[in-house]
Amino acid sequence: MASSKQFAIPSLRLSTANDHPIHPDRDYVLYWMVAHRRTRSNFSLQHAVGRAVELGKPLVIFEPLRARYRWASDRTHRFVIEGMRENSKTLEAKPVTYYPYVEPEPGAATPLLCQLAQQACVVITDEYPCFFLPNMVKAIQRKLPARLELVDSNGVIPLRKADRTFTVAHSYRRWMQKNVLDELVAPPLVDPIPKSLPRLSSLPKSILKRWPAADFKSLLDGTGMSQIPIDHSVLPSPVVVGGETEAQKRLDRFVAKQLDNYNRDRNHPDEVGTTVLSPHLHFGHVSAFELTQRILDANDWTPDKLGKVNGKVNGFWNLNESSEALLDQVLTWREIGFNMSHRNPRDYDRFDSLPDWALKTLRQHTKDKRPHLYTLEQFERAETHDELWNAAQRQIVQTGVMHNYMRMLWGKKILHWTPSPQVALEIMVHLNNKYGLDGRDPNSYSGIFWVLGRYDRAWGPMRDVFGSIRYMTSDSTRKKLHLKKYLQQYGPTGSSLF
Repeated sequence: MASSKQFAIPSLRLSTANDHPIHPDRDYVLYWMVAHRRTRSNFSLQHAVGRAVELGKPLVIFEPLRARYRWASDRTHRFVIEGMRENSKTLEAKPVTYYPYVEPEPGAATPLLCQLAQQACVVITDEYPCFFLPNMVKAIQRKLPARLELVDSNGVIPLRKADRTFTVAHSYRRWMQKNVLDELVAPPLVDPIPKSLPRLSSLPKSILKRWPAADFKSLLDGTGMSQIPIDHSVLPSPVVVGGETEAQKRLDRFVAKQLDNYNRDRNHPDEVGTTVLSPHLHFGHVSAFELTQRILDANDWTPDKLGKVNGKVNGFWNLNESSEALLDQVLTWREIGFNMSHRNPRDYDRFDSLPDWALKTLRQHTKDKRPHLYTLEQFERAETHDELWNAAQRQIVQTGVMHNYMRMLWGKKILHWTPSPQVALEIMVHLNNKYGLDGRDPNSYSGIFWVLGRYDRAWGPMRDVFGSIRYMTSDSTRKKLHLKKYLQQYGPTGSSLF
């Protein structure tokens, strides 16, 4: 028999959202899966299993998808539903009850969680510090007729580990290097579901009749998606598939064929040099722990190889430059964004959250003459004078992803070609969140705000519009990067955005 101690998670990753007691006399433990949408390396699922073992109760995994969220579209819906279908297949052979639900119209699911919680000993859900999810939890936590426990399975270092908001990458990196080993030696269980748990015969028929489980065949292969009132003009990605299986395939392929050349190829749009896992990380289809461990395992790394804390990209892990560069993306640049959104939930996405020096210089140059001015509609349709910028916009509209380096240039030129930095921010957020499968995420907000000075420093010389904000040009990008195939693929010939 499994012991609940086997499924214990670090205390910093667990918090309680209300003061309701646990009800051991009820029918099941309920895991409300909303952000960490995976069955592997998931502290939320691991804790839910631990509660089920402790109480001797069945485990119900409830994974819903709302229709009412900003930028809801066929693209995001299909990606999430593909992941739900994968979870359904995986969990068929497990001693749990998996209940996927896709809302057919806004508000249809509003009472469903409370109905399920009526017979739940305790409800466990994912803590995610961005977009509408924190407000969703706040809205329900006191109404829920059961204890609600939040579990942080976002990154390698717990959200609550840091006692301050970091404003530059070097200071976060140095802090991360001091703390990361403690977390790496206590990873989530790769497969947290034991071979035996008490089984629930069925969910109440009244619930299933009113809220039938998702019909994946209709939603993914039929007309089911077209009936949901979401944005059908943003089409599913033709190149990125959702779910754990696809995430694992991409990770396997990257480690086997691309990791050694990551540092050389990652900035060149013509090369396939990155993991392209940001959509899967955003929707929780793959764990940052798993990605980190795969990089370390590929290098036969052991803790005794760890170097001295230095706050630098290279030298701490004592690995090759490509592996250290990728670890820095995962453990520094990704997680510093989670640090910001967790510690500053009210303003991480607001203009005034920029550092003082950036606010000062941007405000001083607000009235500078712009070399070009474009509307949101012109940006959205890639109707600028700049071939490179248009290609980057076409890429995200058509595929749901944008090359990392091109995204930096994309943002800098939006700042250059809009009437104010505030308008630039609104346009960047809208376009990235509407089309990007990795949008609406702490990491993508970091990238957008980096354009305006977050995590950066003042640069010289002083320039019109930018002031002392870091400046980028398409001409310099052309000289530095391999772009021929990229421009052929996302150029205007034969491509249509709408």
